[in-house]
Amino acid sequence: MVKIIYKDHEGGVREIDAQPGETVMETAIKNSVPGIDADCGGACACATCHVYVDEAFMDKVGSPEDMEQSMLDFAENVQPNSRLSCQITVSDTLEGLTVTTPESQH
Repeated sequence: MVKIIYKDHEGGVREIDAQPGETVMETAIKNSVPGIDADCGGACACATCHVYVDEAFMDKVGSPEDMEQSMLDFAENVQPNSRLSCQITVSDTLEGLTVTTPESQH
């Protein structure tokens, strides 16, 4: 298992053990993490799983591909560290990954 840390805009923290191969979004949905709705079910067709990735993990999660970037264009308050959590696959290298949900998703 890989520990993923989900923070909300008010500073609330939830540490969840994720299964490698799942996405950060799937883990959030299974564990009822507030602020990650995933209206499209992980098809990269909405932006309701938008998160801010902790700067220390930006190299590890990589940059958004074109489709994800197009969806981020519809998200509110996009920042340089914005990603869609449905596009981040959990792996052992992401141990301790911290993501924060935007205030607009609560």
